Amino acid sequence: MKNFIVRTITAVFFVAAIVTCFLRAEAMILLFALVTGLTVWEFTGLVNDRGSVTVNRMISTVAGVYFFFAMAGYNSGIVSAGVFIPYLITLIYLMVAELYLKQEDPVHDWAYTMLSQLYIALPFSLLSVLAFRSVGSDIIYTWHVPLSVFVFLWINDTGAYICGSLLGKHKLFPRISPGKSWEGSIGGGILVMAVAVLVWYLTEQYNMNDLQLSAIQWAGLGLTVVIFGTWGDLIESLFKRTLGIKDSGNILPGHGGMLDRFDSSLLAIPAAVVYLYTLTMI
Repeated sequence: MKNFIVRTITAVFFVAAIVTCFLRAEAMILLFALVTGLTVWEFTGLVNDRGSVTVNRMISTVAGVYFFFAMAGYNSGIVSAGVFIPYLITLIYLMVAELYLKQEDPVHDWAYTMLSQLYIALPFSLLSVLAFRSVGSDIIYTWHVPLSVFVFLWINDTGAYICGSLLGKHKLFPRISPGKSWEGSIGGGILVMAVAVLVWYLTEQYNMNDLQLSAIQWAGLGLTVVIFGTWGDLIESLFKRTLGIKDSGNILPGHGGMLDRFDSSLLAIPAAVVYLYTLTMI
């Protein structure tokens, strides 16, 4: 009972922080820069616990946070593309440094260092691609598209849990996540698409549908988030099984670590960006 209360309180504060931060661009940027840094730090700490791996946690974390700020500044029109040069120099340094450090397995060091950027820093940085867009000569901030990605993920988790508990018989991926079922995943996906259509209706009613997405396109966005969010969850489960751990950390009472909370979004955010860009090219 005590653990349930702790989980509930943490979840309420977590959702409130995510929702309110999107109401202002500055709040979104600051919060997710912090999230990026904490997640990269957590990831590099976990891989460093493996015997033959030595990743520079501090430089990797600073590089990830810098890349997030650089993407936010570039997409909001504050800075030019030259802002990425220090980040590229840092990546080169992390590669070249292995020549002089004489580590046991430099290939693993390179792989995990770059994975921290590709798997964590890049997806979070793509939130600014969803949040900022050009309208003529101006760049505007829109909160409902990036926020909808998280709302869809939360609804999918809830729908999948309920449908899986009531109807689940066929395991989705028993080797990695025995608790997930096809019935739960399908139920969660249907619920998300229904909510996505509701989001379309509300954005139309209040003239907030800046991307001019149709109801079907909103439903498609919801389905994209569900599919890739599920894969993101499974990938993090595989990561933890490989390391032999139950939770990625304990920073969030009752919910584990940062990777445990944001695992689904690490694939869902890039997938949403690709989906929306694909719509503009059709």
